[in-house]
Amino acid sequence: MADVVRRRLRVVVGLTALAELVVFVLVAAWIGLGWTILATLLTTALGWALLARQGRRALLDLRTRARTRQGAAKELGDAGLVAVGGLLMVLPGFIGDVVGLLCLIPGTRGLLRRVLTRLVLARLPEHVRGPVRVGSTRVPGMAGRPQTDGDPLVIEGEVLPGPDRRPPA
Repeated sequence: MADVVRRRLRVVVGLTALAELVVFVLVAAWIGLGWTILATLLTTALGWALLARQGRRALLDLRTRARTRQGAAKELGDAGLVAVGGLLMVLPGFIGDVVGLLCLIPGTRGLLRRVLTRLVLARLPEHVRGPVRVGSTRVPGMAGRPQTDGDPLVIEGEVLPGPDRRPPA
């Protein structure tokens, strides 16, 4: 399994590097080599600036959520996308710059987060996916009975599938 993942990763990285090289050559042929190098340096500087600004904002949102003890799933996703987007913007290459910019702009980041969430959830086994609702029933005679240390409280129930899942066969 790990060998397959490594092989796929090598293929993706290789094809991405080849695509970046082709785009770089095409842009250099269109606007000239000097302007292409300058554009690459400018997008790197823009990447650093956006990473600093959006990274601070993402960390502030995470701190606020932690202080108020609220869930931070969205904020963690945003922080991860900001980190990936900043890395893609800082590395040379125009395709990476476009994808990195999509990760760094707050308006497109939410769309990208939803698409990635759906993609990841689609690859998970069905029994791991959420949401899961838990239904419980009271056992007759348990309500008025006192709890003792040797008598654990037992609540009978069943796990019900969420609204978008089929019941188990």
